[in-house]
Amino acid sequence: MPNSSLILASSSPFRKELLSRLHLPFDTVSPDIDETRMSDESAEQYVQRLALEKAQVVAQDNVDSVIIGSDQCAYLNGQILGKPGTHENAIKQLQQARGQEVIFYTGLCVMQLSSGFSQVDCIQYRVGFRELTDQQIEHYLTTEKPYNCAGSFKSEAYGISLFSYMSGDDPTSIIGLPLIRLISMLEAVNVKVV
Repeated sequence: MPNSSLILASSSPFRKELLSRLHLPFDTVSPDIDETRMSDESAEQYVQRLALEKAQVVAQDNVDSVIIGSDQCAYLNGQILGKPGTHENAIKQLQQARGQEVIFYTGLCVMQLSSGFSQVDCIQYRVGFRELTDQQIEHYLTTEKPYNCAGSFKSEAYGISLFSYMSGDDPTSIIGLPLIRLISMLEAVNVKVV
């Protein structure tokens, strides 16, 4: 990667941990954008727009760097489930999800302003929730406290106990950064991973 650097446009510790798995040197910059969903946006359009905007904001001050932007939402019965923030909201989310399929949409953008490179994609991952009792939900939330996670769970930890199935091409997408797709995007902008 001559004369450039890699920057993750995110403050997420989960995305930082995932990107570190690729053994590439990188910095993180927290982008300041308005994450309000537009009224006519689909879930896919929403996460792709946010991923692009995060990358664009960080790229303005880092024109030679390769910027990675990502955003995610959980989608259930026509409704986007955000980060619950509180125990009470997490209970409501998991009660809604029990016995249902939740689709996770992860928007991904890789850009480099100086070369004009930009790719944006959306990766889907489906999760089937078990028929959870209120007691199981309470036990899970008390144990893991996933209040800063879309959908109120951490699939890479104890949250796996909530599911009847998981389905998708990239298991890292559910955590928030689809590494399989990211590797091909990085290689397209001449960042060698392997």
